[in-house]
Amino acid sequence: MDASREADISVLPEGCISDVLSFTTPRDACTLSTVSSLFNNAAQSDAVWERFLPADFRSIICRSGDHHSLLASSSSKKHLFFRLCQNPILIDDGRRSFVLDKWTGKKCYMLSARDLAIVWSDTPDYWRWVPDPGSRFAEVAELIGVCWLEINGRINTQMLSPATMYTAYLVFKLATGASGFRSQNAEVSVGLAGSTFSFKRSVLLDARIGRGRNLLLDNWFGSKAYVPAGGGDGRYPEVRKDGWLEIKLGEFLNKESEDGELEMSITEVKGGHWKHGLVVQGIEIRPKIE
Repeated sequence: MDASREADISVLPEGCISDVLSFTTPRDACTLSTVSSLFNNAAQSDAVWERFLPADFRSIICRSGDHHSLLASSSSKKHLFFRLCQNPILIDDGRRSFVLDKWTGKKCYMLSARDLAIVWSDTPDYWRWVPDPGSRFAEVAELIGVCWLEINGRINTQMLSPATMYTAYLVFKLATGASGFRSQNAEVSVGLAGSTFSFKRSVLLDARIGRGRNLLLDNWFGSKAYVPAGGGDGRYPEVRKDGWLEIKLGEFLNKESEDGELEMSITEVKGGHWKHGLVVQGIEIRPKIE
């Protein structure tokens, strides 16, 4: 056979190239689709994008209230994939949300405040449940005042993508007049429930610079920017694209055969210090960005 023809990938059937692309990642498939029309056509195949979707994507979508319209309006598996990347869907009676990481296809979840175990959250003198237009959930938990702060969340590891390093974050904001968090470290942890090992450390939920400064500061572009007290080690809150704050709770490697419950917690219970104005949207678990 002619050597030049032997090296010409264009002689391969489109289905063969689709099979090859399905073993890459969504990022790779999109990049390779720009190489040639042959690769572009192969990269549109349902076979490619169904492999990028989680094996249990249908059962996950069926836990959403509008699953029929979501499936019916998706013209292809690629279209469905990007819809699940761009628009988190509410599942489990609106208590959790699900979205895909667009670069890897890994599963991401957020547990709403209602899905968390928040000590004293059922006592109106300490916490109140209110709607928030910036939240993806129907309501958030707003702290009126406690000296014992304890928030716990759990998710079954089988719901997560296997062989994946995950990071968990508390998603929150501080209401006007919030107090009790600036100088008090909170303890956070992530690990398997019942396990002797877990990721533990101290964080500072309120890292505002300067006495009396607002948490959200106007910068010279006219937008809002969070100014932490210093450090980039994850001990301080960071602003998300949706305008909320997040603080890293810890990391967890979900092994291929892992079966258990991932437990995440944040506590500040020492010294009897009263705290006010914490607004909790939930805990998000998403793949760690390398």
